[in-house]
Amino acid sequence: MVKQMSKMRTIMKSLLVTSASLLMLAVAGTAQAQPFAYITNQGSNNVSVIDTATNTVTATVAVGANPIGVAVSPAGNRAYVLTTASNNVSVIDTATNTVVATVTAGPNPRGVAFKPSGTSAYVATLGNNVLVVDTTTNTVVATVPVGNSPEGVAVNPAGTRVYVANSGSNNVSVIDTTTNTVVATVPVAIQPSGVAVNPAGTRVYVTNVGLVSNNVSVIDTATNTVVATVPVGTNPRSVAVNPGGTFAYVANASNNNVSVIDTATNSVVATVAVGAIPLGVA
Repeated sequence: MVKQMSKMRTIMKSLLVTSASLLMLAVAGTAQAQPFAYITNQGSNNVSVIDTATNTVTATVAVGANPIGVAVSPAGNRAYVLTTASNNVSVIDTATNTVVATVTAGPNPRGVAFKPSGTSAYVATLGNNVLVVDTTTNTVVATVPVGNSPEGVAVNPAGTRVYVANSGSNNVSVIDTTTNTVVATVPVAIQPSGVAVNPAGTRVYVTNVGLVSNNVSVIDTATNTVVATVPVGTNPRSVAVNPGGTFAYVANASNNNVSVIDTATNSVVATVAVGAIPLGVA
């Protein structure tokens, strides 16, 4: 059983490592006349653009090799696509659905999130760092060393902190966005993967996919300490919090379901059966 789980974990990493944010679907903001969703197609090296009013694909955008994740800027005018085999980020102009820039990201970019102001994007790479990208120029303006094998990335609503799940060192790096330095390191359970911040900015939810973990660490952002550990399904890959901050949703890849966490009690109040090997959640 352990051998099978180890094999599955290896397959899952080769398929997709998310963040929270993440990452397989993002909806554009009010700058667009209508909302669109952007889906990374790992096997065909492109992005499908879906008109959410009609649920039809309206464009297909060629990007770099092996795209695994995408985030849309707060203004909705750019989509940043992680291409792990090309070691870069393809920047899509959402008005024209064309790639307008390519940002060199180093080895295997795994997670990306925007600052709420849209002025910066944060890209986690397997080079054990987070790249700070100036979205005006699409250039890397800072490189922040973090833990081993960072995956999920999330920015708090105030834009003052970035939370990075380091799967190889079993902790979360907290980055101050003013100084672009790590100001805290929070130990969590084994192999953290997904990360999400609640709308109030007071709690961070981290999925831990290790075989002896299968839980979610709840971090108090005021003290940077884990205040609760919530058991969920097997191989929880990603997490998202609803706009009201009342529930967190966790995709459990090995159980083919989603755990619904009541954030007031830090307990699972429902388990929803879904399709095979759920990875992303939004």
